[in-house]
Amino acid sequence: MSADNTMESLLDMFIFETSQNLEQLEKLIIDNEKSSEFTDEAINEIFRIMHTIKGSAAMMMFGDVSSVAHSVEDLFYFIREHSEDHIDCNGVYDLVLESIDFIGDKLDKIKAGSNEEDDVTAITSKISAFLTKLKEKHQGVSQDATNNDTNKIAADKDDFSDGIASQDAGGNRFKVHVLFEEGCQMESIRAFDLVNKIAAFSTNLSCVPNDIMDNDNSVAFIREHGFDVYFNTEKSYDEVNTFFENTMFLRKVDIEEQKENELANNVSKAEVEAEASIVEPSKKQIDVAENVSSSDMHNQAATIINVHVAKLDKLMDLVGEMVISEAMVVQNPDLQGLDLENFKKAARQLHKITTELQDTVMSIRMVPLADIFQKMHRIVRDMGKKLDKEVRLEIIGEETEVDKNIIKHLSDPLVHLMRNSIDHGIEDKEDRAAKNKPQVGTVTLEAKNAGNDVLVIIKDDGKGLDKNKILEKAKKNGILKKEVSEMSDKEIFNLILLPGFSTNDNITEYSGRGVGMDIVVKNIEEVGGSVSVESIEDAGTTITIKIPLTLAIIDGMNIRVGKSTYTLPTISIKESFRPKKEDIVTDFYGNEMIMVRGQCYAVMRLYEIFNVDPDITDLTEGIFIMIEIDDKRACIFADELIGQQDVVVKALSNYIKDVHKIHGVSGCTLLGDGSISLILDPGWFLSRQ
Repeated sequence: MSADNTMESLLDMFIFETSQNLEQLEKLIIDNEKSSEFTDEAINEIFRIMHTIKGSAAMMMFGDVSSVAHSVEDLFYFIREHSEDHIDCNGVYDLVLESIDFIGDKLDKIKAGSNEEDDVTAITSKISAFLTKLKEKHQGVSQDATNNDTNKIAADKDDFSDGIASQDAGGNRFKVHVLFEEGCQMESIRAFDLVNKIAAFSTNLSCVPNDIMDNDNSVAFIREHGFDVYFNTEKSYDEVNTFFENTMFLRKVDIEEQKENELANNVSKAEVEAEASIVEPSKKQIDVAENVSSSDMHNQAATIINVHVAKLDKLMDLVGEMVISEAMVVQNPDLQGLDLENFKKAARQLHKITTELQDTVMSIRMVPLADIFQKMHRIVRDMGKKLDKEVRLEIIGEETEVDKNIIKHLSDPLVHLMRNSIDHGIEDKEDRAAKNKPQVGTVTLEAKNAGNDVLVIIKDDGKGLDKNKILEKAKKNGILKKEVSEMSDKEIFNLILLPGFSTNDNITEYSGRGVGMDIVVKNIEEVGGSVSVESIEDAGTTITIKIPLTLAIIDGMNIRVGKSTYTLPTISIKESFRPKKEDIVTDFYGNEMIMVRGQCYAVMRLYEIFNVDPDITDLTEGIFIMIEIDDKRACIFADELIGQQDVVVKALSNYIKDVHKIHGVSGCTLLGDGSISLILDPGWFLSRQ
């Protein structure tokens, strides 16, 4: 493998693992925020995650990510070492979530090919200031009770620089140069810890650099060059040497016993040299040896491997071609009229193996909705804070799986619908109290299987939709297609899905611009799905997204019109039949209708819609296929049914979709005889009613 391929592989692994860590970290923060405290397990896990991200980012030379992760790591190191009750948990939550957003945005830029390093001063300064306050607060609380506690980090550098230096000098004078082991991490904190321990048996203590915690440049200097510490002690040289030998993570220790008259010159000289060496780097380049090794990035269970989604797409394409090839062999016109028992047996075995292979590949591509469902906790949390609403998110069926490619089409619509539920649906605290509703609103996010489809349901217990307001807006925008008296409640509510429709009078950060819901519908329809709305005033709104399990291979019914062949997804077919003449009627507007068991349905002649020459025009001689989506039904008229077949969905070219604007077709497939069949979109046919 070339160096470029190796680097690309490492980059992919870094992006994947960091994304996974960020998701886990965000979940930890949201879960702990609900209880308004950090558990010991959560603190350790957050520290571990940030340590991993820091090391991985440093190894990949992303200094900005590493710096932010290091700052959060320092914060949680202090929290872990000083399990105190007076920590401002809300402040910690906000800082960590802001850090997550920063790193997440950086990952997006890396994916887009950007290598520029972002300015981290704003966020690291916030974390540093917060940490300083924590130390000051800790020092004030613990000073009286634990004056002799030498196992914790000093909270203020003045405690061991100015304060200790003012004590009476005496005993032996030492200068010690300390250099930490490469890769030990948190050198500044370790330096504080070490100096604090020295202070327990010494006087007149000072160190160079003297701002080892508060200055990022000093931290970098200590990491590369180490630091000097000066002190007086009654201990002998051997005792001091033994102390440093028993101190962990020290790579090099130079102990020099000094005379008192050497003190001023040596300290002054060391400070000048240190200040000259500490410069602001134009771009942080972090030594690979300081960080985790590449093996840490690949430390995964032996039974699980990560596979690039492009390889799965390629595998799916190959399986699709195999399905087509099988059909071309079994349905070969040269075999018509031949009695080939052995061939039929072999063909059945081939079909069995092909089907199993297809199912296996599909299962590999399936991923649970939990990934995007869990992200909604952050949406609910942030919007609740900004809008001053108390909202609880309930998740049901997050283990439901869908195809990997559908996930990316579902994420953005789901975010928009969740925001709408909180912004439009959930009332303010005062309004809920006036309606005798619980102060905390509830948004339920549910997923469940329905045949070959998955239903994703977003439900809130808010104020619901106002039918009169919707109709008024629809009339104003001229988007009503029928008389109001003929419209069901569901049809009225579904008007909000049309372009430019918004019932929110106030433009906010989240809504009120008349855009969004139609984009949701467009994204869902791109994957063959549909969106419907139901609502009860003052009880809430329910939005249901119906999406297919997969986009790659579907179970289809082939039908013929003249010389053209079309394919209908069998999941949308209710039944097929040949009507009697007396069942065919014409309405007042001249539209053909068919009566089926007392119900009247629209008739759609395919040859008229697609302008092809049919072999049959008499409705009683052709075949009717009743299609159904949600509660809508219609009957499609064709010459004949050819038969059921697994078909590989091929996307239409942009030229056909955008230039010719062919409607009613969602894709195409290749049949066994090599001909092309257009895959019909049942949703489009039903929307024409």
